[in-house]
Amino acid sequence: MIRKLRPLLSCLCFALALLLLRGPVQAQPDLGAIVRIDVLDGGQQGDGTHLAALRLTLADGWKTYWRAPGDAGIPPSFRFARSGNMASAAPVWPTPEVFDLNGIRTIGYRHQLVLPLVIQPRAPGQPVRLQGEIDFGVCSDVCIPARLSFDGALDPAAPRNPAIAAALAARPYSATEAGVPPARCRIAPTADGLAVTVRMTMPSAGTPETVVIEPPAPDLWASETETTRAGGVLTARAELSRADGKPFALDRSGLRITVLGTRRAVDIRGCTAE
Repeated sequence: MIRKLRPLLSCLCFALALLLLRGPVQAQPDLGAIVRIDVLDGGQQGDGTHLAALRLTLADGWKTYWRAPGDAGIPPSFRFARSGNMASAAPVWPTPEVFDLNGIRTIGYRHQLVLPLVIQPRAPGQPVRLQGEIDFGVCSDVCIPARLSFDGALDPAAPRNPAIAAALAARPYSATEAGVPPARCRIAPTADGLAVTVRMTMPSAGTPETVVIEPPAPDLWASETETTRAGGVLTARAELSRADGKPFALDRSGLRITVLGTRRAVDIRGCTAE
């Protein structure tokens, strides 16, 4: 029963966080003392895309969350609708850190997050205006939702930005880069949805290893994984469900599996039937 309620509780917590963002101004903490946002410009790349980044600088003792934040985190969301000369913006997430507080696992960043954005301009070679909002969570002794606006003019001739370059270098390896063969997975029905067991043949990424399984659809919820290793095989199991309890089909190719270790991280896309 608890496992069945967890996706619903996660949704309720996130909804409450968004309501708090819309609450009275006097009820909100001084976000300016906790976090600052800046737009970084990396200029136009050889393929015509523009490289930029959002930099969140956090006060001492505060952290923010990765795209898959864990059971107690708030996943960040972005709105770029007011941007100019932008067809799309794809974030490239640096490798996050795993936090464990009283048995509750969250995943994110402390001190600073530089989040690169690969922007496809509508008119390549012309200036881009990166303007919008980000909803996210910040945590110290307490966790609070935050909403910040950003606005920056991007110049195609801007030089290489070292902070963006460092963040790109800190992303997880792809499976190909890490020499990891295709993952194998087995899917079985459960009382609340589906159980996914993924087996990866790969050397240790550094103990402890945390595996995150992200479902392909936003209305699906994935439990915290149970991870074991036997020699060169890493196995992770998670349960997937929908908050409304309705049945669903699962496309294996859409699963995203990230292995986070103390020495490296690996981003694996999809799995083949076992």
